[in-house]
Amino acid sequence: MKYQISYEKEALKELERLEPNVSRRIVDKIDKMSENLASCDIKKLKASDYYRLRVGDYRIILIFDNNFIKILKIGHRQQIYG
Repeated sequence: MKYQISYEKEALKELERLEPNVSRRIVDKIDKMSENLASCDIKKLKASDYYRLRVGDYRIILIFDNNFIKILKIGHRQQIYG
């Protein structure tokens, strides 16, 4: 089952601030995740409805809603959870 992806404005801004090679890796991983969830390192965050996807030192915070995946935040692992 393929999921449709939507991005929050904040996530898009964060993606634009990253180096082009890093942002390309993140977008590629999100596309791969939308086609096959089992192929990605996705974990549920404790005491939250949110999930995180790991891409190297970067994390993508997301939420599932039926056939949609909403990307909420993108950032370095040291800054994303604060």
